[in-house]
Amino acid sequence: MAISFTGIGSGVQINDIVSAIVNAEKVPFEQRMARQQANFTTDISAIGALKGAMEDLATAMESLADIDKYQQRRISGGDDFVSVSSDKDAALGSYSVKVNALAQSQKLMSGALAADEDVGEGTLTFASGGNTFAVDVAAGDNLEALRDKINDAEDNDAVTATIITDASGQHLVLSSKESGVENAITVAVDDSGDGNGLDANGLSRFAYDADASSPTFAQNLTQTVAAQDASITIDGTIVATSSTNEFNGVIDGIDIEVKKAHGADDDISQLKVRENNSNVSVGLNTFIEKFNALVDLANQLGKADGENGSGPLVGDSLLRSSLNQIRSMFSNGYDTGNGETILLGELGVRTERSGKLTLDSDTLNDQLEADPQRVQNFFIGADGESGFANDLTKVLGSFDDIMQQRIDGREAQLDKLDDEYERFQDKMTSLESRLFRQYNAMDLLVANMNSTGNYLQQQLNSLPGVVKKSD
Repeated sequence: MAISFTGIGSGVQINDIVSAIVNAEKVPFEQRMARQQANFTTDISAIGALKGAMEDLATAMESLADIDKYQQRRISGGDDFVSVSSDKDAALGSYSVKVNALAQSQKLMSGALAADEDVGEGTLTFASGGNTFAVDVAAGDNLEALRDKINDAEDNDAVTATIITDASGQHLVLSSKESGVENAITVAVDDSGDGNGLDANGLSRFAYDADASSPTFAQNLTQTVAAQDASITIDGTIVATSSTNEFNGVIDGIDIEVKKAHGADDDISQLKVRENNSNVSVGLNTFIEKFNALVDLANQLGKADGENGSGPLVGDSLLRSSLNQIRSMFSNGYDTGNGETILLGELGVRTERSGKLTLDSDTLNDQLEADPQRVQNFFIGADGESGFANDLTKVLGSFDDIMQQRIDGREAQLDKLDDEYERFQDKMTSLESRLFRQYNAMDLLVANMNSTGNYLQQQLNSLPGVVKKSD
């Protein structure tokens, strides 16, 4: 802004005059800009709220549009002996399960050795399940060194070594990391002695192969815990085994984990598989909740002449058309797959006078009990891709795109207003500078004229014959 002050030569209030002229142009422009900005911002906020409510409604439809959520199974019968779960492939029915045995990991133990005793020299080869690895034992290695070499072996995925100490000395204990008979441990010895493996004080004392024909040769380690598969009897006749305590898919669609073996006096576990269509009632209740929230919001946005004035979208065609199109779908019939059609109202959904929805749960449960496939086809169609839920999701998606375009358009208009305001500010700055130059030039001219007049008056007063009137 140009530096200005009251006119010295003319006495004119130049600053006030310039401010008045500039404000005469600035104030109407800024008021118009403020109104436009407020209108655009309000519209963005209102459309954003409407868009969010419709996105909530679309999210509420997700479980009703997902074929994998229909005709699930609910299984009961978990107890101290078994825990169970099921998927939609499980057949409806009852099963008895008796736990005969739990899976066990094998444990082998060596005889007692002194802490500083040399364990021998050579190579030990371990096998458990599909894992095989070898450990080279050097002269002078004691039991602790052997333990560490086993545990640190790069290829060892199956065996854990530890040491237990009692009054007789140290014992090497080998444990299979995985349970089950297939993961039993074998230990083969290639010693550096005479090769006959009979040295009771050498590396051969760690050999073990339960299947070997010569136990004297091959069973120098003692088995303290046998490798064991878990075993269950289903319906009193079918025996199933597993290397772990999990039986997945032994009964179609059912996973069983055994926790404890049944004793002679224990009641056998009883499993029962029932149909589970809770996704329909949960999904419908969520849908109704979100739709009613949308109705409340639409009434607020579109109200006319309320206590606090009209709503920001009163008379807006987008608000009317979106709600009308959603409501029109409530009366659409959908093919059940056998040539019949079903309406949303037949599932217990009612439209109240307020425009909101309610659900008659008894009607819905009757439909689900009578024919769950018919209800499923209403929501997702016989092909799993059409139906009410999918169609409504598509409609909501189309309005989401339209609303986003409107928001983007309004934001672009706000950007244009910002640019226009910047240009106007530059214009006002230029106008203010020009006015100050003009008025300051006028003030200087008046000051010069006053100075010239004063000089002439002094010259006239000094001329001969000019008599100054006395006071």
